[in-house]
Amino acid sequence: MTSETRPDGAGGAADEVVTTSRSARPWSLLVMSAAVAAVLLAPLAFLVLEAHGAGAATIGRLIWRPLTATLLWNTVRLTVVVTVLCVVIGTLAAWCVERTDLPGRHVWAVLVVVPFAIPDFVVSFGWASLSTWVEGFRGAVLVMTLAVYPLVYLPVAASLRSADPALEEIARSLGVSRARTFVRVTLGQARGAILGGCVLVALVILAEYGAFEILGYQTFTTEIFTEYGVSFDVPAACSLSLVLVVLGIVVLGGEGFARGKGRPVRTGPLAQRALARHHLGRAKLPVLAGFVALVGLALGVPVGASVYWVLEGGAHVVAGVPMVSAGWHTALYSGCAAALATLMALPVALLAVRHKGRAGHLLERSSYLVLAMPGVVIALALSYFAEHYLDGFGYQSAPLLVVAYSILFFPLALVGVRASVAYAPVALEEMARSLGQRPWAVLARVTLPLVGPGLAASFCLVFLAAVTELTATLVLVPTGVQTLATQFWAYQQNLSYGQAAPFALVIIAIAAAPSYVLGRYFDRLPGRATRPV
Repeated sequence: MTSETRPDGAGGAADEVVTTSRSARPWSLLVMSAAVAAVLLAPLAFLVLEAHGAGAATIGRLIWRPLTATLLWNTVRLTVVVTVLCVVIGTLAAWCVERTDLPGRHVWAVLVVVPFAIPDFVVSFGWASLSTWVEGFRGAVLVMTLAVYPLVYLPVAASLRSADPALEEIARSLGVSRARTFVRVTLGQARGAILGGCVLVALVILAEYGAFEILGYQTFTTEIFTEYGVSFDVPAACSLSLVLVVLGIVVLGGEGFARGKGRPVRTGPLAQRALARHHLGRAKLPVLAGFVALVGLALGVPVGASVYWVLEGGAHVVAGVPMVSAGWHTALYSGCAAALATLMALPVALLAVRHKGRAGHLLERSSYLVLAMPGVVIALALSYFAEHYLDGFGYQSAPLLVVAYSILFFPLALVGVRASVAYAPVALEEMARSLGQRPWAVLARVTLPLVGPGLAASFCLVFLAAVTELTATLVLVPTGVQTLATQFWAYQQNLSYGQAAPFALVIIAIAAAPSYVLGRYFDRLPGRATRPV
């Protein structure tokens, strides 16, 4: 077998690919990646089967109901408004932290990300339990904006760290104003990160259930859960799910169209130069006030509300509460799902990065269709296959819930693993092969140690998401077992705020650890060259 290392046009390590002889196709990676894609697309197959069984006329009648138009309007307008607000807040916050002399910027860099660790339904609980003003559309806009703006902040901050400072310097030397330089150059370089953040925000909103149920805001996901869990109308739930999947596909396709084929490059490949920070001057106090308000609203209110209800209820509210059991099951299920999703993402990432081609690209992109399906759809699909093809074996069991988590959050694992594989030096793997090492030995002794930090980050990201997952858990949780999310939901639904609050605090505490690891990982990614001069 012969191989050669060929750098991409930019010459960066992230764009290195390995080309092998035609007789040495990566068949093992292709087979494993195809198997992963088949598992991920199983929920979509379930929707198609159910639609076919119900008949086109029935599905069409269910889709073209006035209710569907109402749900579509509610979902689309909320998605657009929250996405725009998150872009503004996340981009400005990232620019202030990464490119200005903001006092205490390292502290703010942590505080503005921490709200990502708080589940959306906990944020809505904190606001709704204190004021009836936070309900309906305005409540949904407020809660979702405060809960998901870090999804824009994180990629934009990483992009600003790795952006080429020379482009901004050239623009300024040509007489372009600071404002136009910021819009045309700075935001232009971060366009991909901003669009990626928009996709994540939009897909999170499409799949959210708990927050909207608490706030009394009707969307596709809340109605799907009602049709299945209350009315037991599977065809109606599937018809609405198909519309939701189409919306997700539109979001993914729109992001690819808006991104285009071009990408920013550094004028000096792999060269990192310090960039002078912008002095805020008189704007320093208003900017600091803005950060205090943002962190106070996004972090202070949900945490403060939970603490308030614990103190209001007294110590007796925790007595008899199965906190330890719920916490153990939550950590067990989430940890197993994180390990499985990370393991599944490895062959897909290796195929997409190390063996670029149509097959790898198609398998990788198809995996992102999972983002278009909310947890309730995936849970319904797995329940359907367990009942109809396995004679009920595994239904409402721990393994089925772990598989649901792995499918639901696979794209999160793939993002981290792919980035780590892309930045791992191919030359070291080439050297190992030239010394006679077999492919599996190279993978175990060279590749895995190189991508280890990315695997750990992916594990933490999936673990964090699984700890806070509610919808699929409500459907698939084993009989007689409670997780932190389901136990919190049971108390919250009964308006037992004092008993629900301790679970909210524990969820936040558990999610804080992987959030810290993720912050450290993203902070150490290549491109960390912006320093004051």
